[in-house]
Amino acid sequence: MSTTIYWHELRSRLRSVIVWSVAVTAIIFLFSSIFPGFAAQAVTVKELFSRFPPALLDAFGMQNTDLSSVLGFYGFIFVFVQLCLAIQAGNYGFGLVSIEESELTADFLLCKPVSRVQVMTSKLLAALTSLTITNIIVWVVSFVSLALFSGGRPYAVGTLVLILVSIVIFQIFFLAVGLVISLLVKRVRSVTPYSLGLGFGMYVLSAFSAVLTEAKLEYITPFKHMDPAFIVRTMALDTPLVLANGAVSLLALTLSYVMYARRDIHAAS
Repeated sequence: MSTTIYWHELRSRLRSVIVWSVAVTAIIFLFSSIFPGFAAQAVTVKELFSRFPPALLDAFGMQNTDLSSVLGFYGFIFVFVQLCLAIQAGNYGFGLVSIEESELTADFLLCKPVSRVQVMTSKLLAALTSLTITNIIVWVVSFVSLALFSGGRPYAVGTLVLILVSIVIFQIFFLAVGLVISLLVKRVRSVTPYSLGLGFGMYVLSAFSAVLTEAKLEYITPFKHMDPAFIVRTMALDTPLVLANGAVSLLALTLSYVMYARRDIHAAS
């Protein structure tokens, strides 16, 4: 690993980390603040949701979910946090090595006395550190918001920890898949369309898998691999889906190293 590259990459993502951390903080606090109203009107809320089509409830993960319970409601809002984390990790993955190519500085970087493996490793560690900072903020904000808005209602801390632990696996998936896709395409001119497409695409697949009850789709999208509603109901991760997620992430990272080592880098003219 090159410490120079690592710190440069980490500093370059500082503003992005702050923006995404503020975004997830706002989502958690904003939605958590309305939980007392949901809990106070539990019967009315259940009657309201009973009028919605089951397919619609399945699409948004509200089927068989008690929104009047602390973790039931948190699991519902956590999907929106996951969507933000997916786009952030996708941004870092798509831009990890493509940014030098789009800015025509890749040849300058690679002429330094560091191997491509060192370059890739340094950049990956910087990206993972950036995601970890956001992850830690999600942990802190989650516990603080539940302490402020749960109204003293009990909840299983172990289940909450399990939901938050799943963030790491979730982030690595989008980082790795974004990275390998960026190396498969000729040039990534802007990472935003790619990361938005990947994040929302996986979310839509998750909704379709619930509506169509198509089990095969569950193996594709990490929104099902780390489904907070499933974790709340079972107090456990879905092991087969988590293993599938880990296998895809590991394969994507391995392919990324191989492709980057063999990639033709265009020099600035």
